[in-house]
Formats: sequence, structure tokens, C-alpha cells
Amino acid sequence: MRFRVVRVIILILCCVYAAMLRAEDPAVEKKPAKPEGRDVFDLNVDELVNVRITSVSRREERVLQADSAIYVITQEDIRRSGVTQVAEALRLAPGVNVAQANSNKWAVSVRGFQGVFSNKLLVLVDGRSVYSPLFAGVYWDVQDLLLEDIERIEVIRGPGATLWGANAVNSVINIITKKAQDTQGGLVTATAGTEERTSDAVRYGGNIGKKISYRLYAKYGERDDSKLLRSDKDAKDQWANARGGFRMDWLESKENTVTVSGDTYGGRYEQRATTSALTPPFEETRTKDATVSGGNLLGRWQHHFSDTSDMNLQVYYDRTVRDESFLRQEHNTGDIDFDHHLQLGRHELIYGVGYRVIDEKLDNSSSISFDPSHDVRHLVSAFVQDDITVIQKRLRVTLGSKFEHNDFTGFEMQPTLRVLWTPQEKHAVWAAVSRAVRTPNPAETAITLRGSVLSGGNGEPILLAQVPNRDIPSEELIAGEIGYRAMLHKNFSIDAAGFYNMYDNLRTTEVLQTRTETDPSPVHLLVPLQLQSRADGETFGGEISATWNVLERWKLSANYSYLKMQLHTDRESNSTGAENAERNNPVNQAHVRSYVNLPHNVELDSALYYVDHIPLTKISRYVRVDARLGWRPLKKLDLSLVGQNLIDNRHQETGPSLFEQPTEVERSIFFNVRWKF
Repeated sequence: MRFRVVRVIILILCCVYAAMLRAEDPAVEKKPAKPEGRDVFDLNVDELVNVRITSVSRREERVLQADSAIYVITQEDIRRSGVTQVAEALRLAPGVNVAQANSNKWAVSVRGFQGVFSNKLLVLVDGRSVYSPLFAGVYWDVQDLLLEDIERIEVIRGPGATLWGANAVNSVINIITKKAQDTQGGLVTATAGTEERTSDAVRYGGNIGKKISYRLYAKYGERDDSKLLRSDKDAKDQWANARGGFRMDWLESKENTVTVSGDTYGGRYEQRATTSALTPPFEETRTKDATVSGGNLLGRWQHHFSDTSDMNLQVYYDRTVRDESFLRQEHNTGDIDFDHHLQLGRHELIYGVGYRVIDEKLDNSSSISFDPSHDVRHLVSAFVQDDITVIQKRLRVTLGSKFEHNDFTGFEMQPTLRVLWTPQEKHAVWAAVSRAVRTPNPAETAITLRGSVLSGGNGEPILLAQVPNRDIPSEELIAGEIGYRAMLHKNFSIDAAGFYNMYDNLRTTEVLQTRTETDPSPVHLLVPLQLQSRADGETFGGEISATWNVLERWKLSANYSYLKMQLHTDRESNSTGAENAERNNPVNQAHVRSYVNLPHNVELDSALYYVDHIPLTKISRYVRVDARLGWRPLKKLDLSLVGQNLIDNRHQETGPSLFEQPTEVERSIFFNVRWKF
């Protein structure tokens, strides 16, 4: 870790030195810097509903034209919320359940199925998938992006599999970073506080000639231990992470744009893990330093043939290494993706193809083992979607489907039908029916997981262990959605969506026939548990959000979401997992944000979150209040004092993660300085 810190310091010094040379060199043309973002009050409600997005149809369109339940978290939302992590920023979106598990882990889910290993949402960074191929979820600790580089986060609630493929079942979250030309000059940020011990970053952007823009950044952060549930003891999960990267945009001509970007990171956190043992007291708790490292490199070429035709070719490589107390994993992923957008009269057609290869190496332990421990998997895909204008500016119909072939279940098809009706210019009604699948992963098909050990009546140990299931099918979703969004007044907008989801082949944990084992010793009784697909069910509910510019200097945003789950197992199942899963999510969630601009460049921002109780893990409902006091004494200098969880010393948000004990989220106070030069 010391070496990584030294690298960060060296990069900071290099960036500062480059800025000094740029300031002193008279040959450098003094161009006015383009502002990186606009204040929340610079965007009125009319402009907010017309924000340009790309994740719904893989082409640029206005929010008001989207035929999906989409919410956009802007850069100003992130800045004025005071959050320091991408996962925390997702609390701002309706229908997203964000629960902090400990100092370095979060459970993020949309429309149900909450958990640290949530596997029904697809997360992208600039179109690059960041889900783990081992369990199809997201390790949020390594998505420690420089928040000032994020332009917006587009959150689609509901399936997006037609364009983005398998695992985009309940949501697609696309984190879109700024272009290099929008981050010119220097930026230094520093944060210090109680839980957020430090979070420091430096960034510098410049130009090479007239056509190439670039930026470099480095970031280092440390977070304090969380507390064990109902205890004053530290959970031994403090976290430190260093990260650096670059982006370069080359505007070769009006027709061609080339983007190259990359990141590298390394982190370390204490891990207090409890594993089973075959001798009394049948469990062992130990603390170990877990390490994470990796990086990625992305290249994108955009070519405009004409006003009605353009293409996009993207290639990326991603490497992830995690060495934890119970498993070391190494993944190398290569991906190539091509799409072509073509407008033919009333038809706006987009189609594309993709190929992904994953090289996976796992070091087995006594707690977790995989067979095979080294595997290479391939994913081939194609998609087509047609937006048909039936009545100009009034009625649009979208038809499309994704076609994929994977190594687990073979061929999968994921179609959609969407309708958008705009009876008036600032009112839109949409409806959709879609199919999506979640394909199996090695954590289901190849794992042997040694769970808890019980003491038998004659003293013989009883071991509960998950065993592989190589014939498990994909989970399936048929989703029906309907929504309405409108600008009811120049200062007030509303967005509402309802859904009814039907799931099939949901996972259950089945108890197989017990047997006696002698290896490992001592002699013990093995109770095999296996993931099977013996459940189905329905979820239904909705979300509503509103934005109101109350006064010229006061803005309010609010949202509410409701979720009801009804899951069922078939007659042959001996599992209670489905019934447990439906009791592992909050039914009601609400969120209110207030932005106030005071005189003398002072900002007062606050947020209130309500999360309903979770019966399965006996987590009580809680109210969280965050506040931020910001001051801009100089045009390019921002100071802010942020408090999180202000009304509660600490509270629990989710159950324990794998082998780790449940913890509580503590109150946090920190101070932040941001200087542009």
C-alpha cells in the first residue's frame, strides 16, 4: 500500500508541476475554461425534462421522449448531496434500494431481490460492464470513481436486456463520465472526517494541438471501521484504496471521434471473517488484510456517415484480482461491441453485434472451492431495435430483441415492445412488455461452499455445504410497465411508473440426501444443499418522483417507491428460500431533497431518507438525515461541511455478507475542499 501511496503522491506532484508550467509559459494560449457543470438552479424544470440521455435506446434522446422508467442523477446532484461513493449517489434515484453492509460493501438493488450479491441489475461505466462474472453482481468498493469526473448517472428501472443483454433484468445503471474537453485545467480535492478519514484527489486536463483533449487523475481514500451489530467493537473492516487513470478524446474531424480511457486501482481492507470448523466450537473468526487490484482500458470510435446514419465501435479490456480470506479470484475480460444507427423515413433503426471472452482463475480454499478452478467462457450477441413513428410527434412504437449465446444455457432471446404517446408537447405516456433473463454463473454451477457446522445428538459434527448444479437454467422475467411524465408547470415536473413482473426459474436452496464423510477429518455428517430453480413469483409496485422550484433560490425534489413481492415454490421443493426472499426487501421507501442558495455564495442542502423495515433480517425501519453547508469564498474554491446519518448514532441497513458479521452504519461528519486552477 505504501508503494501505491507513493505513486499517487508522485502523480499529484507531476500534475501540479504541469499546471505551473502551463501558467508560466507565455506560448500557451489562454483559453477560457469551459464550466464543468451547471448549478441546479441554472437548469429550470423545463430543461431538466429535456436532458439528453443515451441508455434507453443507445442513441441520444430527451428524457421526455424515453419509453422507460429512467431517472438522471446529475453532477450537481452528486456534488450537493455530499456523497463520496458511487453507491451512495444511487440513493438519490427512486426505486433504488441502497444499503451499506460495512465499511467497504454495499447492497444495491432495484425492484426487489436485495443483497450484497444482487445479480439482477447491470452496471455500466461509459458502456463498459462492471459486473463480476463470478456471481453477476457488482463489487462497489472498486467502483471508486472520481465523482467530479461523472457527468451523469442514468438509472433505468425495469429490464433493459434488449439492448444491453443478460443480467439487465430489473435495472440498467449507466455511469457516464465527462468528455476530456469539459475537464480542462487543474482540480484538487481533499476530504477529512470521522468515518471518511481522508479522500484526496488531483486531476489535470489539457490539449495537444487543436484536436486532442486529455485528462489525468489520481485518487486516494481511507474509511474507518464500522461497528459490529449491537456492540461497541470495531468490525475490523477499515478500507484504503488508491486509483488513477486518464481519458483522451480525439476529434479527428466532424465525422470521426476517438476516445481512449483507462483506470488502475489497488486497495486493502481488513476482513473479519467467520468460517466453520469440524471441531468445537465449530467456527473460527479471524482477521486478515484482503487486497483488491485491477484496471481497464477502453477504446471507442464514433463515425457519422450523415445526419441519418452513424456507428459506434467499442473495445475494452478489464482485469480484476481479489484476494480475500476465503477466496482469491482473477478475471480477465475482453469485449468488442459494434452498433449502427440508421434513420429510414419513419423508422429509426439500431442494430449491433458483440463478443466477450472471460478468463477466470480461482484459488480454492477450505471454505470455498470451484470445479473447474480455471475456465474460459465466451458470449456472442446481436441485437436489433426499430423505433417506428406512427404519428409524428404523437405516437411511437418500439420493437426489438437481443440474441445471445452463452456457455451455460446456450441460446437466449430477449424481446421488447414499447409504446410512447405524447398527447401534448410536455406530457408523455408510455407502456412496455419485455422479456429478460439472468444466466447462471460459476457461483451456482461450479461452487462447493462449506457453510455452518452443527453438533449432532451423539457429538458427531453436521456440516451444511452447498454443492454445484451444472444443469441450472436461466432465471426468466416477463415485465409489464406503464409510466407518465410531464412538466405540469414551468417550475414543477412529475414522473411516475408502475410495474408488474412475473419471474420463473427463481433459485431455491434444496436439501439433498445426507451422507457420512471421512475427508476432511473428523468423521462428520454432510447435509448437501444445492441451488435449483423451483420457484416463481410476481412483484408489483411503482415509483413516483417530482421536482419543484419553490423559489428562485430554493428547489425541492421528492420520490416514493412501493414494492410488493409474492414468491412461490413448487410442490417438490423443500426450500423456504423463496418465502424468505420476499421478506428481505423494504416495502416502502421515500426521499426528500432540498437545495437552498443563500447570500454570499453559501449553499444549504439537506436530504431525508425513509426506509421501511425488513422482516427477514429483523432490520427496523429507519430515517436518515444528511446535510451539507457549502461556501464558495472564491470563484474556483469550494468549501463544504457534510453530515450523514445525523439523527441516529448508528443503525443497521442490511444483513451480513459472505462469512462476515452484520455491522451498523455510523454517523459521519467530514470537511471537503475543492480547488480548480
